[in-house]
Amino acid sequence: MVRTACPYCGVGCGIAATRTGERSVLIKGDATHPANNGRLCSKGTHLGETVSLEGRLLYPEVNGARASWDSALDLVAQRFSDTIAQHGPDSVAFYVSGQLLTEDYYVANKLMKGFIGSANIDTNSRLCMASAVAAHVRAFGEDVVPCSYSDLEAAELIVLVGSNTAWCHPVVWQRIEAAREARGTKLVVIDPRRTETAERADLHLPIRPDGDVALFNAALLDMKARGLLDDAYLANHVNAPDGFWDRLCAGEDGLDDTTRAAFFDLLSQHPKTITLFSQGANQSASGTDKGNAIINLHLATGRIGQPGMGPFSITGQPNAMGGREVGGLASMLAAHMGFSAEECAAAQDFWASPMIARAPGLKAVDMFRAVHDGRIKALWIMATNPAVSMPDAGFVRAAMERCDFVVVSDCMAETDTTAYAHVKLPALAWGEKDGTVTNSERVISRQRPIFPPPGEARADWDIVADVARRMGWADAFAYPSAAAVFREYAAQTGFRNGGRRVLDLSQWARISDADYAAWAPWQWGGAAPYADAHYSTPDGKARLVPVTPPAQDTDPAFPLRLNTGRTRDHWHTMTRTALSPKLSQHRREPWVEIHPDDAATLGIANHSIASISTPTGSSLYRVSVSEGQRRGELFVPMHWTDQISSGGRTGRLPGQKVDPISGQPAFKNTPAVIAPYGADWRAFLVSVERPDITADCYWTRVRGEHGWLTELAGQGAIDIEALLPKGERIEARDGARGSLRVAVRDDTGCLQAALFLTRSGSLPPREWILAQLRPEEQPKGAELLAGRAATPAPDAGPVVCVCFDIGAYSITRAIRDQALTSVEAVGKALNAGTNCGSCRPAIARLIEEAHASVA
Repeated sequence: MVRTACPYCGVGCGIAATRTGERSVLIKGDATHPANNGRLCSKGTHLGETVSLEGRLLYPEVNGARASWDSALDLVAQRFSDTIAQHGPDSVAFYVSGQLLTEDYYVANKLMKGFIGSANIDTNSRLCMASAVAAHVRAFGEDVVPCSYSDLEAAELIVLVGSNTAWCHPVVWQRIEAAREARGTKLVVIDPRRTETAERADLHLPIRPDGDVALFNAALLDMKARGLLDDAYLANHVNAPDGFWDRLCAGEDGLDDTTRAAFFDLLSQHPKTITLFSQGANQSASGTDKGNAIINLHLATGRIGQPGMGPFSITGQPNAMGGREVGGLASMLAAHMGFSAEECAAAQDFWASPMIARAPGLKAVDMFRAVHDGRIKALWIMATNPAVSMPDAGFVRAAMERCDFVVVSDCMAETDTTAYAHVKLPALAWGEKDGTVTNSERVISRQRPIFPPPGEARADWDIVADVARRMGWADAFAYPSAAAVFREYAAQTGFRNGGRRVLDLSQWARISDADYAAWAPWQWGGAAPYADAHYSTPDGKARLVPVTPPAQDTDPAFPLRLNTGRTRDHWHTMTRTALSPKLSQHRREPWVEIHPDDAATLGIANHSIASISTPTGSSLYRVSVSEGQRRGELFVPMHWTDQISSGGRTGRLPGQKVDPISGQPAFKNTPAVIAPYGADWRAFLVSVERPDITADCYWTRVRGEHGWLTELAGQGAIDIEALLPKGERIEARDGARGSLRVAVRDDTGCLQAALFLTRSGSLPPREWILAQLRPEEQPKGAELLAGRAATPAPDAGPVVCVCFDIGAYSITRAIRDQALTSVEAVGKALNAGTNCGSCRPAIARLIEEAHASVA
């Protein structure tokens, strides 16, 4: 059994993995890990379905042809060296990822900032948590999260800001649920959408986009008016600039007076308040100010540094925090150091480097602008997919296409980004990596290998170090192991620190290889880094930061506001989760949520296809009409790619607007329009083999347990022959409805593919037909064309609980037939909701709906 860490969100759950075959593994939660105590979400639970070598990049490639490591790395080193010699250090850049381990991040940052001499290394964490980082630095003097998960158990009031926690951080959600059950802890959710998380709150505040600063400024003013400021804490531990209180102003937050007042009453009644904020707050042109508005409230009321109190930034990626620690952001130097002369000298002396970056580099959006206009001529992308995930993704693709030299290190051979690579370098994937990650509460855990490296794949730190050696810096990058890298990183955190920075791992600078191998999770800074109220500023005091609510810009040509986010069971650009049949069932297509009134006004039908357009791009989505969506606003998920769908290309839609301080893109508030797609026909295809769709239409392809399901819709003619394999065909046509049903069987009678198409009629459910792809099935032709068994079993309905494959109709029948009245009762009857817990809000809604229909 191998104790390792989950590769998904920043909760940082521990995993106990038992290898069961050459590329198979049994996954369980690690009961000894403090982050999860054995719990896992649906994505972690199904990691075993994602460890095959399908689609893996196993050998280096140069210009699309297999190459040796020596020839590939010689080329990378030569092209980067030549570019630097001819155009200077700032003509090259690294774009890295929160999927890297800390050791990978450390070596890449050292090479770029200490030896190339540029700070042009940035990370996709810029898209997730950069505003929280900037807010921490402004308030505390250092990027330190001042809370721990244990604060959830001690709090009286938990406030979630811009976080659909039940979906995006399910294990944290389980702790919140447990705290509410045990202590009666109150829960407030601040989110424009009525998400499944918001449905379970004591109070939901459906704030307007970017109304957070106005709301938290108003909350602080209300606490002041009630006499609830902590005057002693302010006097002894906080600096406020002159005129702070006079300039403090609220603004339009989109809430009614009753809802706002209810929030302020809860704040006043519950001093032990913890505020968790995530992407909904950070991914904004005012994201840093939002973070500081939240922190201001906690500092001014003294709700920080003690159990159950504090502002808690929940990170999005497994090692966003580790990247922040080593300096993986362009706005940091290394080890929580900035670019002062003293800090630059400390970094250069520690590395004994020939040069040092002396100013911040280009942040992600500016970096790709520089690639586009030719200032950056050589770009190395590591473990990320910016062709999908960056805002204005069409512009990013054009930038990479223009770039003289693009290197991509990845574990997957074909992504939307590797399509632009001159050199592809095979990196290790989860289950093969060896190193450390840091989670949202500053706990450092080990990722350990379960499988040996496949093909010629190598660790990212090893690849970068090898290039550095070939560029002439052999002695500085002569690492024999990940443990050696960690020792150096730990030593740097303590070098000329003198207690000025909380991040100090120097006690581990001499850790042995054996102790590194046996590493147990350890939290730097302790449970409450600022329990003594001594902050990382020159005078030891925190700072109140004046923040002003932003003006709401309007564009008559794009009158709606577009919000983007995650879905429950998928991760980033699905290079891993799309391999899992189980994880692919909860949301099979990219969808857009729209309020019923907007849908009716615009003539958009539920479950139809609609086109969303913004000033930068457009894409197609399946429509989901929802009362939980605010009027005038839309929501779409972020995950779909060219490999999976012709629609759902969300990265094309947001523009390049960023927070002026953090550089984080504004993904949550984009002007948009929506219109019906007007498909002439609708269809779906089930097939044993993965189909390659070349038709100019809407299509989305998902994996099933025994084959593939492809949804299609289009205008004009469609080439049926291109969709179907060879074999025995049976057909049924209905000219009146423009319907066609075709099944293809092999010579043993086993189904190979089935296409169901209509121009005006209905299409059958997919589940039964998908099940007929099992090799042991030999369905009758009449059943295939009908799309159902002669004696059909009860329809399970859309998947609600992916952990146990329980559908909505099965849950509703159990609620009705067994008179179930609680989520726990449903769990006892069906197991639904008893593992990861992310479906528990959906089960609670089904219970409410079932009982409402009877009343």
